Formats: sequence, C-alpha cells, structure tokens
Amino acid sequence: MKKNQTEEPIGNTSEAASKIDAIKQLIFGENIQAYDSEFEAVKKDILTKKQELEDLIDEVRKELLQNIDNLSTDINIRITNLENSFNDKAESLDEKKLDRKLLGELLMNLGEKISK
Repeated sequence: MKKNQTEEPIGNTSEAASKIDAIKQLIFGENIQAYDSEFEAVKKDILTKKQELEDLIDEVRKELLQNIDNLSTDINIRITNLENSFNDKAESLDEKKLDRKLLGELLMNLGEKISK
C-alpha cells in the first residue's frame, strides 16, 4: 500500500529552514560565521585563480597562433627558396648536358665536312 503524501505548505518549509538554522547554531555555535567567511575566502581565491588561469590560457593561445603564423611564413619562404634553387640547378644541368654553342660548332663543322 502507498502512503498518502501530502504536500507541505510554504509556511512549513520556512519553519523547517529555521529549525535547520537553529540546529546548525547549536552544533557550530559562534564558529559558523568563521566557517562561512573561510568558505567565502576560499571561494574568492578559487575564482581568482580560475580567472588567472583563463587569462594565461588566452595568452598562451595567442602566442601559439603567432608562432604558428611565423612558422608558416618561414616554411613558405624556405619552400620558395628551394624551388628557386631547384629551378636554377635544373637550368644549369640543361646547359651542361646540351652545350648549345658547342653543338652549333659541331654541326657547322659536320656541314663543312659533308660539303667538301
């Protein structure tokens, strides 16, 4: 069987709260204010530390983003330099493999020999 539950009127709730306050006063006495002030001090300290940590996280995030940007720029510059160096070397190899001036002279000599 279920017991009938009746809702407490609002007045009974305030009576219960006052009874709890009276019991706390009996148990803790005058120390309750000291405990409350210590809890508030700890709470303020935690909030202060939390804000400091959030500020530090934001600062580190900004520094990391800046360093990433700098690194990206540096890498792009190095890649461009490597591409230019590679192109220069490729052109140099083309000239060494096929010395156009020498080939021209050889073809002219060959043409002269054929005509003789």
